[in-house]
Amino acid sequence: MANSSFQYVRNFETSDSLAPSNWIVIRLDGRGFSKLTSKYSFTKPNDVRGLALLNAAALQVVKAFPDVVIAYGQSDEYSFVLHEGTSLFDRRAAKLATTFAATFTAEYCMLWSEYFPDQPLTRPWPSFDGRCVAYPKRRILRDNLAWRQADCHVNNLYNTTFWNLVQRGGMTQTDAEDSLKGSLSSDKNEILFSRFGINYNNEPEICRKGTVIYRAYDSALTTASINGDATSSDVMSKTQMEKERKRKLKAEVKVEHVDLIGDAFWDARPYILAPGRGDSGDE
Repeated sequence: MANSSFQYVRNFETSDSLAPSNWIVIRLDGRGFSKLTSKYSFTKPNDVRGLALLNAAALQVVKAFPDVVIAYGQSDEYSFVLHEGTSLFDRRAAKLATTFAATFTAEYCMLWSEYFPDQPLTRPWPSFDGRCVAYPKRRILRDNLAWRQADCHVNNLYNTTFWNLVQRGGMTQTDAEDSLKGSLSSDKNEILFSRFGINYNNEPEICRKGTVIYRAYDSALTTASINGDATSSDVMSKTQMEKERKRKLKAEVKVEHVDLIGDAFWDARPYILAPGRGDSGDE
């Protein structure tokens, strides 16, 4: 950039690089999706087309950014996790949030017609906002994902009960809301089973658990070779970084509806949150 008398204005810019050795979660949320779902008559409590579209957009984002180690989504939100050693966009929070939000929004809009062929998309277009949060420990990062999945369960159980009371029970939305005030999970399960013959545990896992997207590697591939051998030099050469990037791009990207709260998923895939080159591996 050429020097000029106006260059002083750059002094007003502030640095927003996230602290190193922290896992970064970029969480995207749909803006005004209550109005959008009403406008396009989404099925209540869950529209399979809408969930499939959300997951399709997220899948393209994961494929576009090899630094994403895992993503989790439900309802109208998605969380993308970047490895603690990432240097993507120099870890600048604003650039990460805006790039992921813009990319996700573009994919969502471009893929719309594949899932809603009879409902052309019109203004105002769907859009997503984003925020970045840094977590210093793997345990805290896992708690963040567990929190989002627990939120998925709580909201889906409520919505499933609420909309059955309205659609099949003949109640108004106000009456249904009043009847569920102060109710426990066991109460909602009882309402669903006794009044509507619904065993909540048999509801689709995509609705109860949300969606997990991650790169799957050959079981023979060690965690060290995926995220960088911690016993080697702490500084990766450009050639090594490019090889690692290509390896991630070639990996199979899986979309599953599984439990993230327990240990089984993580124990079976230790490479997802494995320490990178030079990382201590502290929990």
